[in-house]
Amino acid sequence: MEQATFGMGCFWCSEAMFSQLRGVESVRSGFSGGTTINPSYRDVCTGETGHAEVVHITYDPAQISYTELLKVFFTMHDPTTLNQQGPDIGTQYRSAIFYHSEAQREEAQRTIAALTAEKVFPKPIVTEVVPFQAFYPAEDYHTNYFSLNKNEGYCRLVVAPKVEKFEKVFKTLLKGK
Repeated sequence: MEQATFGMGCFWCSEAMFSQLRGVESVRSGFSGGTTINPSYRDVCTGETGHAEVVHITYDPAQISYTELLKVFFTMHDPTTLNQQGPDIGTQYRSAIFYHSEAQREEAQRTIAALTAEKVFPKPIVTEVVPFQAFYPAEDYHTNYFSLNKNEGYCRLVVAPKVEKFEKVFKTLLKGK
């Protein structure tokens, strides 16, 4: 098993998508990239800890590649907005790849270069590619948040449309397909 850690805005959205991929054993919402040890969600929301909301993924590279995970990452959020994803604004919502190996760093940079050369996005990609240092799990109530709270306003208006798009675009990568 290998690990991947991505910041792409709200971790409720990210967890709801990545957990559906074949070869993904677990997805945990939490925080990386800051200076505070074991921050709470409330701490991170202040913008003072330096952390990003992330998903920490454990996956089987024999079933899904890091390249495929990166494709989901770059397709399912806007990597050109600095410290913002849709209505969510703040440094905790930045686009970030926390690489776990030199191979992951190289693949992330290669992917960004290819997307830039192909002009996939109308603005420059601002995704930071930085070494993974620590992951701090979010409080338990964030686990499976979308599946447990589908009727909550944010879930209906923001998370559900993203998950629906994800399921259409990546249907061949879903578990059971």
